[in-house]
Amino acid sequence: MTPYVHDYLFIALLTGMAIVLGVAPLILAQFIAPKKPGQSKQAPYECGMESTGDPWVQFNVQYYVYALLFVIFDVEIVFVYPWALVWKTMGPAIFVEMVVFLAILAVALIYAWRKGVLEWE
Repeated sequence: MTPYVHDYLFIALLTGMAIVLGVAPLILAQFIAPKKPGQSKQAPYECGMESTGDPWVQFNVQYYVYALLFVIFDVEIVFVYPWALVWKTMGPAIFVEMVVFLAILAVALIYAWRKGVLEWE
């Protein structure tokens, strides 16, 4: 066997162990956990107080838009931070790539701003 086969076997072993260690507690809990259903356990719980109103409340789409915009610009930092640490050592090409990346995000932000997505009603 080649050395690469040993590496892949090791990765397969680790993957198998990860799956077993993730699924085993779930299966074990099905057999060991006590099952005592009751009225209070089946009731919806909200901060220690009785729930009022319909649980199926429709939220405004703007909440989701803000959340998506936050995720987009939050993930941007995941790319910008490591780049900021090494950009001087990598040459001008990496600087141009990051400028293009930030320009695309800036255009997206300007587009969302002009469409009125960021205006709260």
